[in-house]
Amino acid sequence: MGKLTVCILFGGISPEHEVSLRSAESVLNHIDKEKYHVLPVGITKAGQWIYFCGTDYSMLPAGTWATHPGNCPAAISPVRGQGLLRFEGNTVNATPIDVVFPVLHGENGEDGAMQGLLQMAGIPYVGPHVSASAVSMDKTLTKLVIDKEGIPQAAWELVRAGELAEKMETIVASLEARFSYPMFVKPAGTGSSVGVSKAADREKLKAALTAAGTYDSKILVEEFIRGKEIEVAVLGNKNPVASVCGEIDSGAEFYDYDAKYITDTSTAYIPARIPEDLQNRIREAAVRVFKAVGCQGLSRVDFFATEDNRLVFNEINTIPGFTSISMYPKLFEASGMPYSRLIDELLKLALEAAQ
Repeated sequence: MGKLTVCILFGGISPEHEVSLRSAESVLNHIDKEKYHVLPVGITKAGQWIYFCGTDYSMLPAGTWATHPGNCPAAISPVRGQGLLRFEGNTVNATPIDVVFPVLHGENGEDGAMQGLLQMAGIPYVGPHVSASAVSMDKTLTKLVIDKEGIPQAAWELVRAGELAEKMETIVASLEARFSYPMFVKPAGTGSSVGVSKAADREKLKAALTAAGTYDSKILVEEFIRGKEIEVAVLGNKNPVASVCGEIDSGAEFYDYDAKYITDTSTAYIPARIPEDLQNRIREAAVRVFKAVGCQGLSRVDFFATEDNRLVFNEINTIPGFTSISMYPKLFEASGMPYSRLIDELLKLALEAAQ
């Protein structure tokens, strides 16, 4: 059997563009070139698709990849069998693709849009399919599914961004009647803690709602849960398995975008510093969440572990950060699966799910 042709998609128009570039750099550096013929395709913040012909993958996080000499415009054709189209001068070259690894976070990458294109094209791809991706990306829809599943989670309210201008005072009064301060305010459809705020008083709540509304038309407001932040990596299709539990000590007010990717205040503990019984219950709950949403391939499921050893579901990420120091690969490395083998397993699961 010859090499499998794998298209690595990265970048995108979402606020998580830079995170994707870092994740893709790691995947491209660790994927086994003896096993796979790799086609790196980046999407700029303006939405242009570019075939990246370089081999220095540090150009991705540096932001210089898009202007590499020899690059050309590209696209994945929705026509089955055509695969990757590369536009070189007046010619179009089509290369069939065996499997796509969409190393894309956020809008148009993790929300079901890209998955829909690949589904139409008949190309196997890493990660959950269209509906599971869409439900997981919209935190309010995830909340409804998990409510039905009966897994404990923070109390929440949905706020419409379009109503803030006229009804801010009414909305704030309603939230104050339901929750005490502090409250967490999140855009419904972003990851990597983009647009997330912890509001400690009325004025900060108003500012947080306004800020979240710039990212999404739906805003999730949650009660504050005091506890340790626990993350679990889940891998598989019909019979998914959970990694060991990891714990994030953000070293900040909460595990926000800066703590995740910019500052060095956060510390990861693997395994988590919680009782073994609670770890087992969280791992079991992570698999339940994965199945309830309808996921396959991979997802990272996040919880809080309270001081009285209760678990509280936080959120699910269907294409979690995938740098070599991201929690998803680190959790499976601690569970006995090195980074390169994890890539192999994800590609194998993608092919298996498409059969």
